[in-house]
Amino acid sequence: MSSEKLLLEAYRLFDEVNAKDPNAETVNREIVPKELIYGQRMTQTLESFEPGASETLKLAARSQHICRWEIPRDSYPMDRVGYLKWREELKKFHASKASEILQKVGYDDDVVSRVSFLLQKKKLKKDEETQTLEDVICLVFLEYYYEEFSTKHTNQKVIDILQKTWRKMSDRGHKAALALSYSEKALALIQQALA
Repeated sequence: MSSEKLLLEAYRLFDEVNAKDPNAETVNREIVPKELIYGQRMTQTLESFEPGASETLKLAARSQHICRWEIPRDSYPMDRVGYLKWREELKKFHASKASEILQKVGYDDDVVSRVSFLLQKKKLKKDEETQTLEDVICLVFLEYYYEEFSTKHTNQKVIDILQKTWRKMSDRGHKAALALSYSEKALALIQQALA
């Protein structure tokens, strides 16, 4: 199978499992599984942010939240320690789920272990592709989820999250984030966060 065919087959299988997400959101008046649309948004954002992305980076982006609903946030204590433990477990879980699918598709061990490395956000700020993946995750949050998030939390909490998001991003990520369009209130909170 050509690498293009392998990639499309991996996307198809990632989408197939993510289509089972019981959580949904409305997109263009259509109800879609949450993680299915999230994976597709990751791919679209990666394509515009890093058109020359490697195959492993494309695979990691598409499987970033694979089957996330299987480990709900409330299965861990609802405090900072619980949150960090949940995030760590998710990274390993996503890497393992993606690896199973990639092996099934016929990818070799080098590709599988590199995608796993990226999904676990190893060497953030040091590994260029890990950093690009993190930038894309942050851009997807800012473009598709930030507005709604900002209406559900206090301004202080939103500013705190924006500052944490900003710290994870590269300068190139920052430029792309500032080029997105925001409502007046959402933009004002970003400006406060960066002040």
